[in-house]
Amino acid sequence: MIESQRHSYHLVDPSPWPISGSLGALATTVGGVMYIHPFQGGVSLLSLGLRFLQYTIFVWWRDVLRESTLEGHHTKVVQLGPRYGSILFIVSEVMFFFAFFWASSHSSLAPAVEIGGIWPPKGIGVLDPWEIPFLNTPILPSSGAAVTWAHHAILAGKEKRAVYALVATVLLALVFTGFQGMEYYQANLFRILRNDRACFHVIIGTLFLIICGIRQYLGHLTKEHHVGFEAAAWYWHFVDVVWLFLFVSIYWWGGI
Repeated sequence: MIESQRHSYHLVDPSPWPISGSLGALATTVGGVMYIHPFQGGVSLLSLGLRFLQYTIFVWWRDVLRESTLEGHHTKVVQLGPRYGSILFIVSEVMFFFAFFWASSHSSLAPAVEIGGIWPPKGIGVLDPWEIPFLNTPILPSSGAAVTWAHHAILAGKEKRAVYALVATVLLALVFTGFQGMEYYQANLFRILRNDRACFHVIIGTLFLIICGIRQYLGHLTKEHHVGFEAAAWYWHFVDVVWLFLFVSIYWWGGI
């Protein structure tokens, strides 16, 4: 039941999840170091830390959804914070992929002596960009069109149509990921390492959209309150653009 909001700001209740998340991150980091070296008990500590982090993320987001959807604390002023946070997160991802493409361009334009002075390195075969990569290229932008369809449906108050659009988006994303899996199965370690970042982001975005689809089905998203969906849509469009750059610079130009 939505509580009455006397002001435009949300005074967050005391929560144990920041400290529990910090402890989970600490256990994960220490356990990972112990596993790499290796030390006895590293696997157990790493597993415990990851499970602790997963639980913290789940219950923390559960509280956020309850505060926004059921308690009505996320006014238009409060929604600005998540929006700006999502934009800054995507900007940080842009910087990450800028560094990735910069490194790839540097290696291809000025290959080091250690890799034989050629690019791709000697003994490394490249994938034909006009096979699976080219097939995947229209699939991912099509999913971006579907998520835009879902956004317009939410703004128009057409809940069922928004659910259908999100289902279409997720199905296209799963088809894309399946083709990427086929490519990885056929590829060697070099090709996997150069493309796993993009596929990882697609998987994260797909999970994000699945959660939005479930929330839309449950009636959580309205034309006034759908910041979580907007963040997912922005992130998904970012992934679409990254894939286009990836296809041109890595598959096509980088494999010539």
